[in-house]
Amino acid sequence: MGKAFDWLDKKFRIKAPHKGFLRRRLPPGLSYFYCLGGAAFTSYLILFITGLMLSLYYIPSEMEAYESVLTIQREVHLGWLIRSVHKWSATLLIVFILCHTIRVFISRAYKSPKELNWIVGCLTLVSAFASGFTGYLLPWDQKSYWATTVGTSMAATIPMMGRHLMYLIRGGMDVGGSTLIRFYSFHVLWLPVTMAVLLWAHFHMVKRLGIKGRL
Repeated sequence: MGKAFDWLDKKFRIKAPHKGFLRRRLPPGLSYFYCLGGAAFTSYLILFITGLMLSLYYIPSEMEAYESVLTIQREVHLGWLIRSVHKWSATLLIVFILCHTIRVFISRAYKSPKELNWIVGCLTLVSAFASGFTGYLLPWDQKSYWATTVGTSMAATIPMMGRHLMYLIRGGMDVGGSTLIRFYSFHVLWLPVTMAVLLWAHFHMVKRLGIKGRL
C-alpha cells in the first residue's frame, strides 16, 4: 500500500497539500482497539461498492424482487459472492461500531469537549441499524416479509402517534409493494447519504480534537 501511495503521490502530489490531514500526533498507549472506527468505515466502503454492484440486477418490484435475488445468486457471475460480502460487511459494520462505542465509553472519550462527536457516533449507529433493517426486506421472501411485519408493528405501540408512524414506515396499513419501494429508497439513498454526512462530521471532529489515549 505504501508503494502504491508513493506512486500516486508522484503523479498527483497528494502529500504536500494534505500534510495536515495525513500526518498528526498520536497520544501514547494506542492499540488496535483504537482502529475499530476505521474498520467500521472500511465496512461502509465495502457496503457502498457491493451495493452499487447489486443494484445493477436487483429489481425493487413486488412481483420481481425475489426472482432478481435468485438471479443474482444463481446466474450472475460471482453474484453470490458479492451478495455474501455485502451481507457480512453489514454485520461487521454494526459489530465494529458497537465495539468502537464501548471502547470510547471505557476510555471516557465522550466527555467535553467531545460530547458532540459522541452524539454523532450514536446517530451513526442508529443509521447503521436502520440500514440493516431496511435491507432485510429487500430479498422479499417469507422470512424478510414477516420479520418486517413484526418489526414495523412495534411502531404502532407508541402512544398517540403509533399507527400514523407505522403507516409512514410501511407506506400503507400492511407490508406490500409500497413498503418494498420505500425501504429500497431508504436503503440505497437516504441512509447511505445520512451516514456519509455523519461520518464526515465524525472524522472532522476527530481531526480537530484529536484522539484520547489510554487512561
